[in-house]
Amino acid sequence: MANAKTILLIDDEIDLQQLVKVVLTSKGYNVTTADNGIDGLEKLEATNPDLIILDMNMPKMGGVEFYQRICDAWSQAKYPVLILTARANMEEFFKGMDVNGFMAKPFEIDNLLLEVERILVQKSAPAQTAKPRDENQPPKICIAETDVQTCNKIGAVFLSAGYVVHLMHSGTEAIEHVFSIVPEVAVISFELSDIPGDAVITKLKKMPKTQDVKFILYTEDKPEKAIIAQEMSKKAGVDRFVQYQKVEDLALAVNEVLKPNR
Repeated sequence: MANAKTILLIDDEIDLQQLVKVVLTSKGYNVTTADNGIDGLEKLEATNPDLIILDMNMPKMGGVEFYQRICDAWSQAKYPVLILTARANMEEFFKGMDVNGFMAKPFEIDNLLLEVERILVQKSAPAQTAKPRDENQPPKICIAETDVQTCNKIGAVFLSAGYVVHLMHSGTEAIEHVFSIVPEVAVISFELSDIPGDAVITKLKKMPKTQDVKFILYTEDKPEKAIIAQEMSKKAGVDRFVQYQKVEDLALAVNEVLKPNR
């Protein structure tokens, strides 16, 4: 096939690796195999794959370290990745890391083929952007704040102002919900429990579906926090950085960034 897709298959279970290679090759894919993460990195540049199928538990270098090695400065993988692992609970770990697919071992080979095809078709399709908001509907806002009491307090202010409010308490939740909901604005705490707020914003800004969302990064009005956060906000490309003393400061910032649309 002249336009055959190239797949880099990294798995230390040689019997499974060879079976998957034979099946994928029979479907017209070009398949390069590696037995561990180090071997995979060595073959990566020469292969320039359209998809990496990556096992997690391997000697020398496992899947997590390999994945980290192929991510850019914004923790975004440079290649589409399909995760394979015998540990089904790892799926939650990868939800916030933008992997393209996840399959728990053991799996049916036909299901693997379907997942490979889905990912490759999705990656080759034109990017879909969010639909314009119906002006008759109230604006949606996502609020990400680790402290539940503070999050509820912020949410109550925007709820009373007529927004449709969605609350979340971690960076992983923020990435999932903002991508799913596509709000008009997202208000993100710099100090989230798992992923820094600036990293959450940067990741979402790189996704075509959420690149037009207005993002506000905030922290408490304390010098030791604000200096660091303000520098990080420049790299993240946020629409507004707020050092707040009271919740109303956040409401004012949201009104400012949405002013042309309201």
